[in-house]
Amino acid sequence: MTDQIYMKRCIELARKALGKTYPNPFVGSVIVYNDTIIGEGFHAKAGENHAEINAINSVVNKDLLKDSTIYVSLEPCSHFGKTPPCANKIVEIGFKKVVIGTLDSHKKVNGRGKEIVEEAGIEVISGVLENECRELNKRFFTFHQKKRPFIILKWAQSNDGFLDKDFKRTQISNGLVKQFVHKMRSEEHAILVGTQTALSDHPSLTTREISGRNPVRILIDLRLKVPRDFKIYNDKAPTLVFNAEKNSIEENVKFIKIEKENFLQNLIQKLYEEQIQSVIIEGGSFTLTQFIKAGLWDEAIIIKNEDLNVGSGTKAPEFNFKPNRTENFRDNIVEFYSNK
Repeated sequence: MTDQIYMKRCIELARKALGKTYPNPFVGSVIVYNDTIIGEGFHAKAGENHAEINAINSVVNKDLLKDSTIYVSLEPCSHFGKTPPCANKIVEIGFKKVVIGTLDSHKKVNGRGKEIVEEAGIEVISGVLENECRELNKRFFTFHQKKRPFIILKWAQSNDGFLDKDFKRTQISNGLVKQFVHKMRSEEHAILVGTQTALSDHPSLTTREISGRNPVRILIDLRLKVPRDFKIYNDKAPTLVFNAEKNSIEENVKFIKIEKENFLQNLIQKLYEEQIQSVIIEGGSFTLTQFIKAGLWDEAIIIKNEDLNVGSGTKAPEFNFKPNRTENFRDNIVEFYSNK
């Protein structure tokens, strides 16, 4: 039970960096001496110190380390990247014990970090709050195991099941939900829309409602109908445009040619090649429906305004699943789904 308490703290620390560590996972670490936390750290940004190193550096009296237990939510890395292997540092210090939340399925680690520590004669316990630690890095694990991004479907609909009124842009969600959505954007790697949504909504797909990083913008525009002066092309974020006409890089915009046959499979492969770890599919109805029909989604978020009936317009996608949970945002209901 004590191990679980400290691992929960590792997870809390790791969450502080949501959306900031791509392409690296979220990791938190705690160092405990005589039932007292003497050091904490998390991985804040790719290229910077990993969680274990930040936790070690935070300890005032380094003489205590060799008699301490280090907790880490993800298996210590065992390879040289932008930083040296954390497993080697743990061995060098000679911790009394290492407690790991979940092993790292990345081919460069995959149990080797744990082995290095065990071979040095240090006691290792793994699998503490494993499900919670895997959930924390669901994007990272999906990307490396399934060779595709973690996919989140998201839309807002009226009480009578429409995305707009009379096929014109319509405000459905309230200001509180808008802030929630922008926070979600800041935590995911990318956001995707189709041609029609880009033309009718003129979106910028940024996090302007909050202070946070802008996601990579992805536009499906096979015939390049969206004008270059639209906000989706501004310099606020990198933009990938999947089209049937050209491959080119123009300032912050990368045009990627793609075949229309087996389009969804081709798109997913291209997103993997572009190292996109997670993506919010934000519209429109046609694009969302393609992912739903293919069963190609991991989570879905549906925003419903029960006080709004519009009578006609673009029908919301048909989605016959039961939510895991719901939350009330004043007069809006947000439903959360998982694809098991």
